Amino acid sequence: MSLPVEKRMAAAPPELVDFLRLDNIAQSIQNKPRAPVLAPEFMREVMAALDELPTSVKSHLAAKLVGIYFIEDIGGTGFTDVVYDASGNPVAGFVVLDPSVLLKQTANGWATWKENTPFMPDAEFRLSAEIEGESQNTRKNAIQYILLHELAHVISIGGNIHPSWNVEPRDIASLSSYPFFQLSWTRSEDRSRYVSLFDGAFAQRKDVVYYFGARLPAKKMVGVYGSLEQTNFVTLYGATQPGDDFAEAFASYVHTVLMKRPFAIRIYQNERLVKTFEACWHQPRCAEKKRLIKQLLDAKAPTN
Repeated sequence: MSLPVEKRMAAAPPELVDFLRLDNIAQSIQNKPRAPVLAPEFMREVMAALDELPTSVKSHLAAKLVGIYFIEDIGGTGFTDVVYDASGNPVAGFVVLDPSVLLKQTANGWATWKENTPFMPDAEFRLSAEIEGESQNTRKNAIQYILLHELAHVISIGGNIHPSWNVEPRDIASLSSYPFFQLSWTRSEDRSRYVSLFDGAFAQRKDVVYYFGARLPAKKMVGVYGSLEQTNFVTLYGATQPGDDFAEAFASYVHTVLMKRPFAIRIYQNERLVKTFEACWHQPRCAEKKRLIKQLLDAKAPTN
């Protein structure tokens, strides 16, 4: 924790590899995490991706980011979890990235792959994602966007943004202390799970699953994104659960508003553009989330 934020990274120790293996078993994920061999060029790209983030983001990580570690075949691109103090209080977090995924992708290639995973392949429909202009469509910038999402999870730890993902919904005493959460979520009647405030108008949300087992036919892409625009979720991935709601909103805000980078989802039917979905920060539907994220970043960061 004494190192500068951009230097808190290393290959994962054996204990962390074991932890990810056990977590995959618990989640019924078939991937088998393993220690990687890290190329110096890749490490330089990760360091540059982190170093280029706005100071307001890095200042909030100084007291909370234990480290960024690398493990192959984790079953996704990134993973974040909580570090507790001796009294069991959540005080910090760590991030795991999978270099075996990151080494293969440019920014737009990775984003396009990710945003296609909820939909079953169909030759008639094609989804393309853009998070960088042509000259900046690099592996380093793919790493940077992924880091923004995972680091948002770290920033949320121990705060009042949303309930901890490690605590069952029924065990949360009150939801009133989580203002960001309350904009989009509540508990089910039996208190066993979180449900969206928009489920009545966005019935497809329950079938949005990223990475593991697409449930939505590709022909529903346009309808799904049309329904998403009737909510205050910033991205489709953000509609899956409260933690990812904040992480996606935070990443999008920093990326598009503070760093002035593009974000667009384009859907084609028989190679004809039929739908474009863009960042919502200029739209009324995302105004309250914008206010809370700006308030968070403008506030003085916590210290050790």
